Amino acid sequence: MEPTHQPPSFSPADCDRLREVFQRCGFDTDGVLAALGGQAHAALSRDEPEPARRASRDAGDLGTLIRLFLLGDTEPVTEVERVFAPLGVDRAVELEVLERSGNGLRAGLDIRPHGDDEHSWWVISDVDQVQRGRNRSTRVDHVVGVGQASLSLVRATSRRPVGSVLDVGAGNGVQTLYASTHAERLTATDVSPRAVALAEATFRLNQLEVEVLRGAWFEPVSGREFDQIVCNPPFVVGPPTVDYTYRDSGLGGDAASELVVRSLPRHLSPGGTGHLLASWLHREGEDWAERVSSWLPGGVDAWFVQRDVADPALYVGTWLRDAGIDPRSPEGSRKASAWLDFFESQRVEGVGFGFVTLRRTDGEATVVCEDLRQAYDDPLGPEAAAWLDRVQWLRDHPDLLTERLRVADSVVLETISQPGDEGWSEQIRRLHRMDGPGWQHDIDELAAALIAGCRGLLPLGDLVALLAHAFDEQPQQLATGVRTMARQLVLHGMLEPATEDAA
Repeated sequence: MEPTHQPPSFSPADCDRLREVFQRCGFDTDGVLAALGGQAHAALSRDEPEPARRASRDAGDLGTLIRLFLLGDTEPVTEVERVFAPLGVDRAVELEVLERSGNGLRAGLDIRPHGDDEHSWWVISDVDQVQRGRNRSTRVDHVVGVGQASLSLVRATSRRPVGSVLDVGAGNGVQTLYASTHAERLTATDVSPRAVALAEATFRLNQLEVEVLRGAWFEPVSGREFDQIVCNPPFVVGPPTVDYTYRDSGLGGDAASELVVRSLPRHLSPGGTGHLLASWLHREGEDWAERVSSWLPGGVDAWFVQRDVADPALYVGTWLRDAGIDPRSPEGSRKASAWLDFFESQRVEGVGFGFVTLRRTDGEATVVCEDLRQAYDDPLGPEAAAWLDRVQWLRDHPDLLTERLRVADSVVLETISQPGDEGWSEQIRRLHRMDGPGWQHDIDELAAALIAGCRGLLPLGDLVALLAHAFDEQPQQLATGVRTMARQLVLHGMLEPATEDAA
């Protein structure tokens, strides 16, 4: 590992000049796509650089920037000098934007366009291990770029308008960039001086006004409250060490995720929400849902969504490779052995990973932990916001038997039958929501008949009475099971209120 040293200090003037370079060359999301074309751009996203390298040859100054920052190539000094006016090559080298390599220049920092359908930003981070080359190690305070974990949190965060957003452990600042699309005031924190410096440069480059504070966890905002908090913490589960600040907290096991879940709610304004990535241990003889639920303080609605569970050996190998360490090397073998020894001492059978949505509430808190390991296309952020709406509606309407409910338009009933001596015989009846996370619920004949009657015309209790009469069931006993089922279906957006105050 490379040691830490004084991070670069970008002045407002430096960022203005660098932005002028990028704007003049068209180095933004649309410009890069237009220059490369769809096929080469897609190949680049698969880490196949040669098609993009060929396409960039006809892109002039923009092609030079593409080769420097997106491909990691070394470019002739004369070409880079022309492109980098008015910032200048010497100042770019001082800022680590460029570094000298033989007779040429190459990227010293990873600076690349990033955005969505409506926005284009530039994100500054450290050059990743692949682009740096295997002969150079990753620095301890490495600031990671926009990866899949960052993007998954982006997609899992609600974008409803709010007054203030806090980004804890901001890293390169990408969560704050997205927060700027729906928040009036932005605050970002990080414990790493290098991350703070690069995040500040990212915000200045994009002309965003952000309060940037250095410090561990929630210390920089002690006593303050925010309407929304996002956090992509160093959630890697393992021994209490810090090899890389972007992933290691120095806290053993899943204590980093526990710390954030425990601490975040007290910095939320009334009704404020939190969105974070987290990891948790699956320990022998212990229910993971009970484990994570125990982290919560009172007065907090919480939705824990488990997206994956990795076995310890796979988990260790994945994170060793993420740091550019070959598990077969002596260093890799030593680290893997210590990591697996730790897991064994903690009786770890697996490592869960997923999203946590929190809300500060004055009512009786709702806590739900569930698996969502199936593939789905829709982002989770709108679903998380809708889930909180549904929780509040259920809190305001505790007796579902008095409510008129309807089946959501996206819900279908699937049946699976097997052939027999007397023809086809239904074996499975399954409700399937065709949008969002694609929730599914197996139901029986009685439930299918009840749900078919949920058209928003009669209260649920009346439907229960009719069903009890038709199937010769006890109304009170049937009502107990219906309440439980209906609540779950409302939480999953499969049944919805038919009244004007629908969530």
